[in-house]
Amino acid sequence: MDLALSPQDEAFRGEVRRFLDDNLSDDLREAGRKTGGVFADIAAGLRWHKVLAGRGWSAPTWPREYGGTGWSATQRYLFSRECAAVDAPRIFSMGIRMVGPVIMKYGTPEQQAKYLPAIVSGDIVFCQGYSEPGSGSDLASLKTRAVRDGDDYVINGTKIWTTGAHVADHMFCLVRTATEGKPQDGISFVLIDSMKSPGLSVAPIVTLAGDHEVNQVFFDNVRTPIANRIGPENAGWTVAKYLLEFERGGDAYTPNLYARIEDIRRIALEEAADGSGRLLAERGFAQRLAEAEMEVQALEMIEMQVLSDLSRGRNPGAVSSAMTRCTPAGMRPLLRRSSMIPELTTTWPSGGITSTQPSRVFSCKPRAVARGNAVTRLMSVCASAHT
Repeated sequence: MDLALSPQDEAFRGEVRRFLDDNLSDDLREAGRKTGGVFADIAAGLRWHKVLAGRGWSAPTWPREYGGTGWSATQRYLFSRECAAVDAPRIFSMGIRMVGPVIMKYGTPEQQAKYLPAIVSGDIVFCQGYSEPGSGSDLASLKTRAVRDGDDYVINGTKIWTTGAHVADHMFCLVRTATEGKPQDGISFVLIDSMKSPGLSVAPIVTLAGDHEVNQVFFDNVRTPIANRIGPENAGWTVAKYLLEFERGGDAYTPNLYARIEDIRRIALEEAADGSGRLLAERGFAQRLAEAEMEVQALEMIEMQVLSDLSRGRNPGAVSSAMTRCTPAGMRPLLRRSSMIPELTTTWPSGGITSTQPSRVFSCKPRAVARGNAVTRLMSVCASAHT
């Protein structure tokens, strides 16, 4: 893979930097710096989505014919890297990253015309209704039922761990439309056009850190048109698998990890070690930081391959599953193997990472463990240097 930038790509990077300088406000930067979960503050992410949409940049992975940028894999990566470098908030992008590609592939022309432009503009916001109290990784066991009644499905059941259900106005949802045969064969993929539909209620789930990102959603005779089904009835399992491949790929995570490594390196240049000299010169610290950077570099190569496949209109397939290594759950085995499980007990600095904060306070609340989707490992570098 040739990683040298062409003159056109260099010019594009300059254009992105100028745009960010002109449009990324201080409060949006602060929201990006304080990201404690998968997404930045959702309200800030929605505002940033609108700004990007005004420039035509809200859907970096989409083709132009559907309102996307039509960017190459290199351009998308450069855009992600420049945004991460200046702490732009990550948009709440379940429409862009998940259901949008599904509607492009499986939706009717009428569904595409109805939903895709509104997703790009940020006028509608989707959440994902997959997991249930008894169906997490084993989605084939889901029990939320959808029964035909005239031109509608009538839905009863519940979904759980639904991120952003309290701010979304739409949902894409897996429901059971048949009970015969294999469990996978009786699932359909439907869209719900209003989170305020009669019979639909959202109950917040507040984390131990006091954050409210996820919810439980209840369906009590909720109606949605059969015309809102994506793909054939009882073929939702195929649609869902396609969506999961875009959920895991198509976005660049490693630029954010590189930005966090630079945060750590900058702090270590100023922070005194327990012995003498700077923390960055301490052998154990430097080794752990180098290991973390090498892991990010390996992930970057996988990520570039996924982005390259997407840019050619190819399904990224199973290789996209490797990007789960960018999540806190995916990084945890690396921490164990390296004997670097952090003892995270105190609080995250209120203003984010700054050079004036001693590294020993980077122990953090559970919400901060997810910062940048894999900063747990980077924070453990600092924590281990003082244990």
